[in-house]
Amino acid sequence: MDTVALAVTDGMLHFELSVAYEIFGSAPDAVTTPWYRLSVCGPSPVRVGRFLLEPDHGLDRLRYADTVIVPGWADVDVDPPADLVDAVRSAHEAGARVASLCTGAFVLAAAGLLDGRRATTHWAHTDLLTDRHPQVSVDPDVLYVDNGSVLTSAGKAAALDLCLHLVRLDHGSSIANTVARRLVVPPHRDGGQAQFVTTPLPARTDHPLAALFPWVLERLDHPLSVEDLARQARMSSRNLGRHFRSVAGTTPLRWLLTQRIRRAQELLETTDDTVDAIASATGMGTAATLRRHFNRAVGVPPDSYRRTFRSPAGRP
Repeated sequence: MDTVALAVTDGMLHFELSVAYEIFGSAPDAVTTPWYRLSVCGPSPVRVGRFLLEPDHGLDRLRYADTVIVPGWADVDVDPPADLVDAVRSAHEAGARVASLCTGAFVLAAAGLLDGRRATTHWAHTDLLTDRHPQVSVDPDVLYVDNGSVLTSAGKAAALDLCLHLVRLDHGSSIANTVARRLVVPPHRDGGQAQFVTTPLPARTDHPLAALFPWVLERLDHPLSVEDLARQARMSSRNLGRHFRSVAGTTPLRWLLTQRIRRAQELLETTDDTVDAIASATGMGTAATLRRHFNRAVGVPPDSYRRTFRSPAGRP
């Protein structure tokens, strides 16, 4: 996998483009083995944010690359450019390994490369990707998905994870770790790890549950039941469930568990409280219960989450 081509067009996200360029464009000082030969392929010139980029080659050169990287692009509400889609499809048909970063998955999906495959993208756009391409098995809860010749990543930092994963496949863990140390990032986060995002509160306030949500958030340390929520909302449990599905897109118990996990994340990031204390403060009861639900929802244990996301400013 010596040659890597970045497939670019107007509207690409500069962070994802920069990540790929930084990782594949120059070898770390400690690496003595041959590194990738990187080229940027696209129409000339390409506007990336407020900058103009002059590609090395046209999109037709993608089919000669061993690996094609499709960075994220901003306007997912419109179909990706047909020439980009065709070039990426042709590259894969010619034998290239194709990887998308963040919303670059929409390009791969439009090219038919994700049909019948599991894939991911930024969590904020997984529903749109599912709606637009129902033949794709979209997983909103992972950092990246490796299907061999087709790979997709979630957003932002997950683009780093996928690029390091490619380096690890091509050059081994030692060199991938060297690249990670240069970038000052964790050397390896498994693709199956969660995207560290949970369902937010609904933005609308003109719905029957508007007063219930803040009431619940003030009492997350209480052992609340569906009946408690229905009583507070002054409606039947069945009616409550119907409103929850309409407003929050989930059931009352699942929403309640999500808010408990969110509170646990905040406490892990900003306090020195023990896991037992956090379990009590979030209504989980015991540390074992918190660990089980947290690991299932977030993908890592509470202690690992704290080590990853704890900031010095968050110390009490």
